[in-house]
Amino acid sequence: MLRACTDQRVLRIGLLGFSSGLPLLLVFGTLSFWLREVGIDRSTIGLISWVALTYALKVCWAPLVDQLRLPGLTHWLGRRRSWLFLSQGAILLGLLGMGLTDPAQHLWTLVGLALWVAFFSATQDLVIDAYRIEVADPQLQGILAGVYTTGYRLAMLLASGGALGIAAWADPDESTYHHLPWMITYASMATAMLIGLLTTWWAPEPGITRPDSVANSTQSLLHRLYGWLLTAVWQPFAEFIRRYGRLALLVLALIACYRVSDIVLGVIANVFYHDMGFSKAEIAWVVKGFGVWMTILGGLLGGIAVYRLGVMPMLLLGAILAAATNLLFLLLTHIGPDVGWLIAVVGMDNLSAGLASAAFIAYLSALTNIAYSATQYALFSSLMLLLPKFFGGFSGMIVDQFGYTEFFILTAGLGLPVIALVLLAWRYTRVTLPPRH
Repeated sequence: MLRACTDQRVLRIGLLGFSSGLPLLLVFGTLSFWLREVGIDRSTIGLISWVALTYALKVCWAPLVDQLRLPGLTHWLGRRRSWLFLSQGAILLGLLGMGLTDPAQHLWTLVGLALWVAFFSATQDLVIDAYRIEVADPQLQGILAGVYTTGYRLAMLLASGGALGIAAWADPDESTYHHLPWMITYASMATAMLIGLLTTWWAPEPGITRPDSVANSTQSLLHRLYGWLLTAVWQPFAEFIRRYGRLALLVLALIACYRVSDIVLGVIANVFYHDMGFSKAEIAWVVKGFGVWMTILGGLLGGIAVYRLGVMPMLLLGAILAAATNLLFLLLTHIGPDVGWLIAVVGMDNLSAGLASAAFIAYLSALTNIAYSATQYALFSSLMLLLPKFFGGFSGMIVDQFGYTEFFILTAGLGLPVIALVLLAWRYTRVTLPPRH
């Protein structure tokens, strides 16, 4: 395992994981806190969180990323690296635009820019997922999943705790709203995207044989279009259905529901901390600092456990912990803004989330055929996000209607069907590794 961790591919995937994790919270949790500080109501913040549905819809353009050559860029950088370079540059510009936009005066302009960042961030994610699967054999995917999660969580640390810390440092008076601290914060985050651009420049293009694109065909336009749809859109889905048959529905149901407890709670988490009376500095250093480090630890432990014990046992443990730890937030609703209890609750919740994420990434990677890596992995990861992100949009309304106590009980209850699906998948399916050529 130590020899595997010294592989340069592991370092590259860690850095690309950082680039992948940076934009998410800047259009999700951190943005929610910013909007709440402006005075936007919880229901509106919940609906704005639907911007993150873009991550769940990336499967719609994944076939283009798998097959379409970008003029100039593809010849210069290669198929995967050209799409990475394009999406990372667009994210950088979008974050700069968000920082320059004051939601107190131009709320929907900010939402539009957040949608731009989310679109290109989702595109970057599916390219990185494909790249990760293509550069290493299945035996290394567990390690790569753990390292990818580590880089991802480090970026989340910067985009959450780091962002709130910068905003708190630059804020002359937290009792009133000021735009300048957030402008500085988002400009800093845009600068951090240079890590992804430099890694893309440094990383080699994976040498994987894919189905021939029909872009150079001399047939009629209609035949070329039909051939492209067959190769890029239909075959990735058909291959998965052929491999699992009727049990494909069970696998897809598990993927669709696995992260529902965590993601639905995550939509309103920062708003909850704000409403409980925690300051930006406390949230930055406890929730977004210590908490992310616990997630990183969970990801590393999860990667090692998957390597040693297998995917399904860790997938089951992750599902149980995801549901159980949501109940811990009930303590904070009764205790109030106590930093000690905040550390305990956030630590246990994030440790379990990191472990579950590493197991789930390894599971999705094992399901993916290397010939259609971007499209198939995008299908899986889109299903993973679609229902949770959609339900999460109503989280503000649920809290307004019933309160935080009932909300946390509900999110924990959502995890019970997930546990049942994992047990069924473990009993009736086997993770079948597809061929790599």
